Amino acid sequence: MGKRNLISVLDMQEEWPGLVDLAIKLKAERGRHGDPLAGKTLAMMFEKPSTRTRTSFDVAITELGGHALYLDVTRMQMGHGETVEDTARVLSRFVHGIMYRAFDYKMMDKLGEWASVPVISGLDDLEHPCQALADMVTVKEKFGGFRGRKLVFLGDGNNVCNSLLYASAIAGLDMVACCPATRMPNAEIMLKAAQIAEKNGSKIIASHDPQEACKDADVLYTDTWVSMGDETPADKAVKLFQMYQINDALLSMANPDCIVMHCLPAHRGQEITDEVIEGKHSMVFDQAENRLHAQKAVLYTLLKD
Repeated sequence: MGKRNLISVLDMQEEWPGLVDLAIKLKAERGRHGDPLAGKTLAMMFEKPSTRTRTSFDVAITELGGHALYLDVTRMQMGHGETVEDTARVLSRFVHGIMYRAFDYKMMDKLGEWASVPVISGLDDLEHPCQALADMVTVKEKFGGFRGRKLVFLGDGNNVCNSLLYASAIAGLDMVACCPATRMPNAEIMLKAAQIAEKNGSKIIASHDPQEACKDADVLYTDTWVSMGDETPADKAVKLFQMYQINDALLSMANPDCIVMHCLPAHRGQEITDEVIEGKHSMVFDQAENRLHAQKAVLYTLLKD
């Protein structure tokens, strides 16, 4: 089999359930899984700042026996006129895989096309597949599975929401994208996810009514209202999204054993209250930890000989 990329969740649709289980297995075996990626080097290209993505990928490949190479795109020739095609071909001669955290999906897609080694998305403006993988790991750890469960995403229908739509559909998890009409997720992704979900016995639906959407929810999920690169003024964002804030009132609409998730960084008092993120339903920091184990599963699958 030729090299594989993980730029969209759909790039590894068939392997997705196995990736979730592998991440859980590697988490349980942390420190006892040997060095399956010994001698492997991962180039990590960053256009956007990062805490979780950089740290989790660096630690993940190190614990699997490999090495991470941090590359600030603004200090690379690609940031000064070299084409992404040339960058892809040169880096492919040096390293065994490339993780790219980008502003623009088109650049991500082009890097994936021209690199001869696996390209893994660390986020772009369309999807965030590794985050979605960590999220599915978190849901499965809590509930043991996905069937009959309902996830409600509240707020901006952004890249995280787009990848969650695909991931939920593949897993057979019901999902509601509850967003303002002007900030719904990508329409093509929404439609494709709904088609996949139908085949897997679950439902993908849209809503603009947070109180109705949160009824009988097992997972309430939110993200920042203004993503990096989004030029929406903060005061307009607050006005647009205020009713989608995860607070005690919305949480009371969900199931008693509901969990709350946020991919971080959180703007406390905006998309989520302090009381909820620090409360008994919060899985936010378990979810953040699972980025490490999700990255391990992806790296192991794509880079191991």
